[in-house]
Amino acid sequence: MDIQLEKKKGLRPKHYGYIAIGLLVLFVGYQLIFSSSVSTFRTEKDKLSLAEITQGKFDDYITINGNVAPIATIYMDAYEGGRVDEKLIEEGAIVKKGDIILKLSDISLYEQILQSESSLALKQNDLRSTKLTFDSRQVDGRRALATAATDLQRLKRNYEQNAALYKEELISKEAYQLSKENYELSQKQFDIVKIQTENDDEVRETSLPVLEADLNRMQKTLGMVYQRLDHLNVRAPADGQLGFLDAEIGQNITKGQRIGQVNVLTDYKIEADIDEHYIDRVKRDLSAVLERNGNEFKLRVRKVYPEVRNGRFRVDLVFTDDKPETIRTGQSYNIKLQLGESSDALLLPKGSFFQSTGGQWIFVVTPGSDEAIRRNIRVGKQNSKYYEVLEGLQAGEEVITSNYDSFGEAERIVLK
Repeated sequence: MDIQLEKKKGLRPKHYGYIAIGLLVLFVGYQLIFSSSVSTFRTEKDKLSLAEITQGKFDDYITINGNVAPIATIYMDAYEGGRVDEKLIEEGAIVKKGDIILKLSDISLYEQILQSESSLALKQNDLRSTKLTFDSRQVDGRRALATAATDLQRLKRNYEQNAALYKEELISKEAYQLSKENYELSQKQFDIVKIQTENDDEVRETSLPVLEADLNRMQKTLGMVYQRLDHLNVRAPADGQLGFLDAEIGQNITKGQRIGQVNVLTDYKIEADIDEHYIDRVKRDLSAVLERNGNEFKLRVRKVYPEVRNGRFRVDLVFTDDKPETIRTGQSYNIKLQLGESSDALLLPKGSFFQSTGGQWIFVVTPGSDEAIRRNIRVGKQNSKYYEVLEGLQAGEEVITSNYDSFGEAERIVLK
């Protein structure tokens, strides 16, 4: 007869295989879920800024902030050092060219003037004495030359008469020889006096101009010293407004020290700092527009400063036509600086995402779903509202433009 076998309770060998397969499935599922959570970030849609990619006209301009400044600033440096005795004009006052602003004093300069005046007086006396000496010698020389010429003429006549008488044997030979010797001596004396007179005239002609030149040089030197004395009066270098004045009564000013400035108010310029990103595109004569109370005022870039400080460089802009009636030094204006011509392009609205991505990628919302996927893009120019899209996006697509710092390394954003 058949015997019924009882089933053994517990795990059999084949059950271990099922358990292993189940654990493997659970492990793979866990890995898939875990890896998916690493690249996914969940957030509420209301907390994000979304924008649509559009096709439109890209205006190649940037908005900059500038401050009104005088068209020119002239600095005042002290020509001479000294002590401030008087302060005649205060900061902010309107001045005319040549107005005395400060009066300085310098004892050593006064002493130098006295010394120069004394030296000049001595030089004048020396020149006067030398002229008198030359004049006296010139008179004596001409008198001696006239006497010698008269003696020579008289002795020549006597010699000629004696020569004729001696030829007729009417006088002795001794008398004839004596008259001849006297005539020859007189001739030599006349030549000597003439040479001496000519030498005196030559010395006079060469010496006096040198002395007069020395005197003129000393007079010019004294004039320069007087000019230095006048420089103790600090004057306004141009018409304008006294911007600042770093001097007080009793203060000692050194030569060359900057003590103030005059702002020329005949016109104005606008000084603006621009991000160094645009330094290769900003050039002289670029046009700009300033909007004020519904009116537009045209400007142009007059000067670009090449030096970059703290990531920014400076430009000066000037008005090409009218300017605001209420313009004042120190006012701040927003200005549109045109960098190039307008063109058709894909437009990506500006947002803080750029700080995290540098414009190299962005999260694009998948149509008909609640998720956004990371996508590489390439942007070109930018203005105050848009980035120019070169690659990676199409018109009509929706993107996340808010800050990405909280997203970490996520490649997918789930929108709740």
